[in-house]
Amino acid sequence: METVTTKGKGVGLSEIIHEFNLEVLVASTNIEKIVIDSDDINRPGLQLAGFFDHFDAKNLQIVGRTEVTFLDRFTPERREAAFDNLFSRGIPALIYSRSIEPHPECLEMARKHDITVLRSPEWTSTLTSDMLTTLRVWLAPRVTRHGVLVEIYGEGILILGDSGIGKSETAIELVKRGHRLIADDAVEIKKVSNHTLVGAAPEVIRHYIELRGIGVIDVRRIFGMGAVKSTERIDLVVNLELWREGKLYDRMGMEQDTMEIMDITLPMLTIPVKPGRNLAVILEVAAMNNRDRKMGFNHANELVARMNDAFGN
Repeated sequence: METVTTKGKGVGLSEIIHEFNLEVLVASTNIEKIVIDSDDINRPGLQLAGFFDHFDAKNLQIVGRTEVTFLDRFTPERREAAFDNLFSRGIPALIYSRSIEPHPECLEMARKHDITVLRSPEWTSTLTSDMLTTLRVWLAPRVTRHGVLVEIYGEGILILGDSGIGKSETAIELVKRGHRLIADDAVEIKKVSNHTLVGAAPEVIRHYIELRGIGVIDVRRIFGMGAVKSTERIDLVVNLELWREGKLYDRMGMEQDTMEIMDITLPMLTIPVKPGRNLAVILEVAAMNNRDRKMGFNHANELVARMNDAFGN
């Protein structure tokens, strides 16, 4: 089962202020209640000039040297009118970069319209880029899948399969072999870009794993901080299923099965489970093989080419 949320629940403006260590120049009366639910940011140069077509007032607004230099050409009365017009739209906050000193008209109109004004020492491009990246992670579409997420040799492996198939036992064996656990039982997957999925554990069960016959254990306390990781990009899906006699399993690896999660296609392997198979070792090899494939090398194709050469085909 999976539950899809089109966006995150939003992030409080106070959390953004804390995350980016922003200086509060003017605090609106409802600053603690303001929630940002847009993952875009606007530089309001055109708006300060009076052009508001296609303007989205839900976005955070960042002002840099270019906008301030443009405003320097205005008379105080015209600057006042420009900020009056901008703040009347009900924007969540205006942020100055590069430790720029705002014009007095800006602060006056911010207090009039009860708009928060913030300041950062960061360069405009750096601040904008960092905020966009952070907001898109916080507000990314997400899905929760029943499974286990581990990092093996730098590859994020999402392990799926029926309950009791051995996902958690395989994960704990991998941890013992030096790899890292990200999530057990429930994996929260975020779509942070059109090509990237990132998985994490729900906060309440982070670093915990359930082993039948033993119970729940805290992997971080038993194996140390090096055995866990908060988030990881998902590179490969491994589906564990009970070995079924008569079913033809892929023995060459010439073709790659895939799985779609939130419209992103991921490579997928189906690994049959039966007594005597060391799943931890198999997943280690799968991770290394997947990395080779991403680098353009396919072992099966190489073997077929060598056989063709050997037999003169």
